Amino acid sequence: MSFVDTLRQWDEAVTCVDRQDLPEALRTFVAIQEKNSKIFFNIGCLHLLNKDLDAAEKAFDCSIGKDEHLAVAFFQRGMTFYKKERYEESLADFQYAFKALRGNQLIDYKALGLRYKLYACEVLLNVALSEARLGNWEKAHEKLVKALDYKTDAKLNLIDKALDSALRQKLFKPVEFPSKVLFRPNKHYVAELEKKDYLGKATVIASVIPQDAFSGFAPLQPQVEDGPTRPKEPEVLRALEGEPHTVLFEFVPETSDELAVVPGNIVFVLQKGADNWASVIFNERRGLVPYNYLERLEISLASKKNEGQGVSQPPTREPPTRPERKPGLTPVGNSSGETRKKHQDEGPTDNSYIVKLRFTFNFAVSVPPESPYAVLIETVSKKLKVPPAAITLSLTSEVTEESVIDASTEMESVWSRASSRRITLWCKATEQTDGNQKSEIHLVAIHSYESSNPEDLSFHQGDKITLLSRVNQDWLEGQCNGNTGIFPSSFVEEVPVNGQ
Repeated sequence: MSFVDTLRQWDEAVTCVDRQDLPEALRTFVAIQEKNSKIFFNIGCLHLLNKDLDAAEKAFDCSIGKDEHLAVAFFQRGMTFYKKERYEESLADFQYAFKALRGNQLIDYKALGLRYKLYACEVLLNVALSEARLGNWEKAHEKLVKALDYKTDAKLNLIDKALDSALRQKLFKPVEFPSKVLFRPNKHYVAELEKKDYLGKATVIASVIPQDAFSGFAPLQPQVEDGPTRPKEPEVLRALEGEPHTVLFEFVPETSDELAVVPGNIVFVLQKGADNWASVIFNERRGLVPYNYLERLEISLASKKNEGQGVSQPPTREPPTRPERKPGLTPVGNSSGETRKKHQDEGPTDNSYIVKLRFTFNFAVSVPPESPYAVLIETVSKKLKVPPAAITLSLTSEVTEESVIDASTEMESVWSRASSRRITLWCKATEQTDGNQKSEIHLVAIHSYESSNPEDLSFHQGDKITLLSRVNQDWLEGQCNGNTGIFPSSFVEEVPVNGQ
């Protein structure tokens, strides 16, 4: 079963739940051949609603087997054991759920498609209840006292009531997962399942035939005898912006505004520069490609005559040399697409140097050629509106004696690192705000992410990432394991202050 089929059945099942048709929803979920941890979780929740505890236990076992870090699955299996009066096993699962919270006050599953927040204090309350069921009232009291450290204002009354009951050695109610709250598929993926009519229905605007309503490909037209014979020009099909071109050679980008392409790709040239570079669009991404790597392509109705002759293969000769990019002559490129960065540093229009600085956000300044340290630090100071004494510049992300740039640094060695009058430096500031020093924002990866583009940042689940800038509401720029790039914000979460 393909991912599309799984997605379609998943969406049908949650729709059945919305209209209260729970038996049909369960049948649809069970019919899915390739179930992930979220689907198994949904099956277990539906079995709990039907009070089929054995089937619910098996479903939550499968969910945890698919994702051993899914805390809410441990929580639900713990409730299943509790209802089966297997209190030792429920205690173990509630403890696993608390461990999976990793010291956080709560986990919000909204980004994963589940409208539910799992609170640490509620998990500890269920741990205490399991201890009480086993007769361990002292341990139950300890867990409830510990829950006070994780409580929120909304949950304070719940913990206080449980603590009062525990002191009198009376049982209290467990915290249960809300019924009919399930993992839902990504709404953007679901929207792509619907068939879209991109062309629409043709409408007759003008015709020599009165009341002609025919909108097919070849309407009948009145024949004019002895009319002039004039060859019809081929109709070029232009559905996208720019001129279509075929890529002849593989091109590997060397800068962030260049675009990676391979032979056979169809790109659309938006602008051609005088230095033989072209600004193109490929797969909704915009960037720069050498124009001598491309060949103009005419997509016309006349080309149908050659359909049976096969498709010509890209040339096998060596690719041409990479053209030199000349400031002012190269068109503006942007390889990040509409949902990525829309701003690229403009090239220098004179002999000045462009210095790109990686701060909590990225910015660029222009300085005269081979400027001394005082000119460079003063320019950065004006850009950040921070005193020069509070700014530290370095050649690498790690500030060491070898990489730091200060008044004693030989600037000739710094400027010798520049390429095409461009250089990247790292910047840190110790500005004081209300007596508190600004600190970096650290993120932790909750899922692994493999880059599909040169400007993306790859990381694995659990990796620590330093936030550099916010591109937009969906994309962030950060640094991980010595690499810098952009990545989806839904794959990470911010490390709490007490967890740094």
